[in-house]
Amino acid sequence: MASLELLGFGSTGWGALLIAAALMTLAVTATALAIGAVLGAIVAAAKLSGNLVLVTLGNVYTTVFRGVPELLIIYLIYFGGSSAVTSLGQAMGYEGFLGLPSFVAGALAVGIISGAYQAEVFRGSFLAISKGELEAASAIGMHRSMRLRRIIMPQVFRLAIPGLGNVWQLSLKDSALISVTGLAELMRTSQVAAGSTRQYFLFFIAGGCLYLFLTSLSDRIFNGAERRANRSMPASAMGQA
Repeated sequence: MASLELLGFGSTGWGALLIAAALMTLAVTATALAIGAVLGAIVAAAKLSGNLVLVTLGNVYTTVFRGVPELLIIYLIYFGGSSAVTSLGQAMGYEGFLGLPSFVAGALAVGIISGAYQAEVFRGSFLAISKGELEAASAIGMHRSMRLRRIIMPQVFRLAIPGLGNVWQLSLKDSALISVTGLAELMRTSQVAAGSTRQYFLFFIAGGCLYLFLTSLSDRIFNGAERRANRSMPASAMGQA
């Protein structure tokens, strides 16, 4: 009973803190996914451009950030970014150390990692589009921007949803690594609660259950988005896909 009281919403407030930490985890992951979507789209376009320099740069990006351990990237962004901000501040006349905010560093690091995976998801989705549709659009005089807006982007998004769901789940779990920066996300809060109360099993299990809840909820949302996107596509496009 004492353990359950520690986890509740009474005077200790650990239950409320864990829920707040779960919301922080969602915020970091959503921000990281948005950053990764922008980077991934740019890198995917570079790899599909046919330009040797752009293709090489895109390949380097995806190879490095999918091959280097996530924790190392977080350390590089957090400590390297703090050093850069400090140097910039000193050049402007400020004294002392200027640290990069933990949320910004964590979201940026996970976003960069996410972008490497999203680039491959977007590239694969583009290659899965029926070439006949693009040729037909060109034949009727549809200009490039209209093809992008009315044919390419809707189908890339529809085909990318399952892959983006996997990237979201990976980013959600990678957000636990941001605890090394001191951000009060779910993993960090579980560690603090466990260390403060000596109830290690209770709070780590509670944190794990919250992660499972978030991933299960995410699965339902992405599955629903995939069904809705498939229903909105014409039957001919579904057959070609």
